[in-house]
Amino acid sequence: MELNNEMTAQQSLALISETMNNCRKAILRNNAKGFLVWGILLTVFSLVVYLLWHTTGSPNWNLLWFAMPLIGYPLAALLYKKNDAVPQSEIGRMLGQIWGVFAVFSLTLSAIAVFIVPMNITLMVVVLLGIAECISGVVLKNWPIIACGAILGIGGAVAAVLLKSEAQLLLFTLGGVLLAVTGLIVKQQYR
Repeated sequence: MELNNEMTAQQSLALISETMNNCRKAILRNNAKGFLVWGILLTVFSLVVYLLWHTTGSPNWNLLWFAMPLIGYPLAALLYKKNDAVPQSEIGRMLGQIWGVFAVFSLTLSAIAVFIVPMNITLMVVVLLGIAECISGVVLKNWPIIACGAILGIGGAVAAVLLKSEAQLLLFTLGGVLLAVTGLIVKQQYR
């Protein structure tokens, strides 16, 4: 009797779906550290800039923000180097592109706000951060990430309009805490 080694269309779709879910879980498990690192960095930088601005009265301390990627990217690269190898997938590439676009827009708008046209950069960056986190949550099908991004983006936009001067920096503290909480939730979900 001859065995049929061909899969039915339904079996093939089930296998593809299972593979995608396993890949998504591996990416989430791997990215929990990233959410934690960037959340902690964002919290620390926002508090340092806030305290320096508040105690000296000088908004020039905002230039310290440009040091955050100089510390964060090497730190993240070091952490990911030690991680278990996660196979490269379309989901992983999309997440990298989402956060890359966020970084480019944030840095570019910040430089424009500092050197060319003054604008409420806090409002823009907090909305971009919320959107990037929400979209990441949608791609990863993870409600805690979506919820934290929505709280940050929408709540942060309203607060950025209501708060004045250095008090706006506390929104980034909230953003950092939400990113870190997201990392902790993901870490607990996908041990």
